[in-house]
Amino acid sequence: MSMTDLAGMRFAYSPLAEVAESLWMISSGRIRPPYRGWFEAVRGRLRRADLRLLTAVVPARPMVARFLFTGGHDPSTTIEQQLELVRELPPDVIRGELCDVWGDGPMPALVQQLAGDPSGACRLADALWDYWSVAIEPHWSRIRSVLDADVVYRASGLPKAGVAGLVTGLHPKVSMDDKGLRVGGGTVGGEDLAGAGLLLVPSAFAWPHVVLSPRYDANPPNLVYPARGVGDLWEATGTQAYDGALAALLGRSRAAILAALELPYSTTELAAKLGQSPPAVSQHLSVLRRSGLVTSWRVGRSVLYQRTALATSVVEASRPGGSG
Repeated sequence: MSMTDLAGMRFAYSPLAEVAESLWMISSGRIRPPYRGWFEAVRGRLRRADLRLLTAVVPARPMVARFLFTGGHDPSTTIEQQLELVRELPPDVIRGELCDVWGDGPMPALVQQLAGDPSGACRLADALWDYWSVAIEPHWSRIRSVLDADVVYRASGLPKAGVAGLVTGLHPKVSMDDKGLRVGGGTVGGEDLAGAGLLLVPSAFAWPHVVLSPRYDANPPNLVYPARGVGDLWEATGTQAYDGALAALLGRSRAAILAALELPYSTTELAAKLGQSPPAVSQHLSVLRRSGLVTSWRVGRSVLYQRTALATSVVEASRPGGSG
């Protein structure tokens, strides 16, 4: 990894990578515990997506098509931008990628038909969009909050830990030595990066894996890693207002806000989630922040709020069966 690559290393979000990783999990038939809440929430809607086609395109095999990791450029990347790139893929590119995915195994007829269809790229993009609409988009705001918090955490540690500390803290299989960046024991050398830099892509669905997608056309390599907080993402956030000691201490609205802030949210997101008005939520957040129960930080144009460790101990103690 050259100095140019280090200077070009940056964070990016990839909605399409979330689609690919979640489809890989569904194809595997093994929904790991952190994702069972998500799967139960979306299972009934999945019939509106063409899962036969999509799980054939993203089977539970060692490789995932590289075009599903393309198009991420920064945290503002949208699924529409990425799917537009998929629509523009030539048939021979799709065919070559899917041949690599299936390797020596027999390629399903659905995949063969897609690869040989001049309009296959558009058909695939439409299928990916349908899946996104029912499985990922309803939860995207919450996912974004976790990704934002991950980037803020890692960027804030950069002055102390340096680039090596940042990179090696992404995943146990990621390390750096005098030869460069290593992922799973293999070196990501100068030929792979070629001065293009490296995109660090936090993901809600990559856990427990880390995925290195090599340089693809004009896109720099992507290192997709599990974002912090994924283990709690699909758990119930306890947004109900407490009727016990916490509500008596803080009031029902503030108790509900504090319970919801296990994950970071903006004022607008909290208001929509809890059915309160944004001005009222903003006023409650100001009180909670002055009391040391909530912390806040700016991400782009938004300000995210999350409860502090002290607040978490108070919330946990107030729950039925909690230590109080």
